[in-house]
Amino acid sequence: MEIATVVKANGGCEADRRRRLRRLRCSVKDYAWGKIGSDSLVYRVYAANSDQPIDSTRPYAELWMGTHQSGPSYLEDDADGGSDGVTLRSWIAENPEALGDRVLEKWGCDLPFLFKVLSVGRALSIQSHPDKVLAKKLHKAHPNLYKDDNHKPEMALAYTQFEALCGFIPLQELKSVIRAIPEIEELVGSEEANQVFCISEHDEEKVKSAVRTIFTLLMSAGPDTTKQIVSKLKHRLHMESQERHLTDKERLVLKLEKQYPDDIGVISAFFFNYVKLNPGEALYLGANEPHAYLFGECIEVMATSDNVVRAGLTSKPLDIQTLCSMLSYKLGFPEILKGSRIRPYITRYLPPFEEFEVDLCDLPCGASTVFPSVPGPSLLLVLQGEGRMSTDASADEISMGDVLFVPADTEIHLKSSSDLKLYRAGINSRFLDSP
Repeated sequence: MEIATVVKANGGCEADRRRRLRRLRCSVKDYAWGKIGSDSLVYRVYAANSDQPIDSTRPYAELWMGTHQSGPSYLEDDADGGSDGVTLRSWIAENPEALGDRVLEKWGCDLPFLFKVLSVGRALSIQSHPDKVLAKKLHKAHPNLYKDDNHKPEMALAYTQFEALCGFIPLQELKSVIRAIPEIEELVGSEEANQVFCISEHDEEKVKSAVRTIFTLLMSAGPDTTKQIVSKLKHRLHMESQERHLTDKERLVLKLEKQYPDDIGVISAFFFNYVKLNPGEALYLGANEPHAYLFGECIEVMATSDNVVRAGLTSKPLDIQTLCSMLSYKLGFPEILKGSRIRPYITRYLPPFEEFEVDLCDLPCGASTVFPSVPGPSLLLVLQGEGRMSTDASADEISMGDVLFVPADTEIHLKSSSDLKLYRAGINSRFLDSP
């Protein structure tokens, strides 16, 4: 009887150990478009999260939290686990119950989402992400460029004012652009450019076909022609700025030209919606939608993938033919998510993708709240303040820069000791709640 009691107790301790919150050390990316040193939110979070010396002269573009092999997270060493140097991915492989049954059945023994912080100092490339079918083809054909075979729907939640180009502008606006920007007609030809004036927005397939033709011709222009046309555009806008106020899009184009001289992406910016997010607003993107983040800082979550097809505003390898052929060519302004209050101090952002959602917790000093137990894993990121986080298996003091993995079926109690801002990335609740 005594032996059985000891075994049962040891089993309970082991179960509690597996259900504990796991502190993570995370990876950082120093892409050239990132903000430099302490100007970067990524730098400040990484400096608080890392136990390594930090170089304040480098750009800090992205902090990665998750299991992707290109930027793995590691378990922080703990007294009873001895886990320092163990990746989150390998820990999950040994403790698959931490994902919950539904997640294991759907996505296997891995975290299906990747969580990031972005600090954007200058424009990212004009890019799109493939769907699952194309991702498998690209990964098989070019594994050095396309590192995995997964799709990459994503959502960006603004932490500061955040600017992006996203999706094609509506047809009426496109007609105005072609009338106002003669350089586009010069690049693609009069007959092709004028197609848009002969179609109705109600004929969706003809609209998509016309936009596909014009955009592909534009993006396929040779380097000498592009250089000449961009120079002409720049000169014209500078001259006209002395006689009229330039539009927001025209001022943006001049800014992009300074960042990426002689790049076809400068002119292609006229084709995209110019989106300005306020802090707390979010933008989501499905497969095959063109976009480019321009400036600001955001929290980003996506399916676990690093597949990017690029076609401008970058010195990285371009795949213009693939990008132009893969795009959906849907026109119209993207949906902006404001979030929904799900309980005191917690706002949820719920995109139409199964892999992820984000909760934002703004907890005033001295206040308390609860993240209810859900049948899937979560990652928690503290971006401001201090407090205490407890479960039935552990209690942790938390502060800015802390990142924690939360196993499935874990209820979290939070109490702040100063104004606390915390983000939770988890499996989309519509998926978890579905029959």
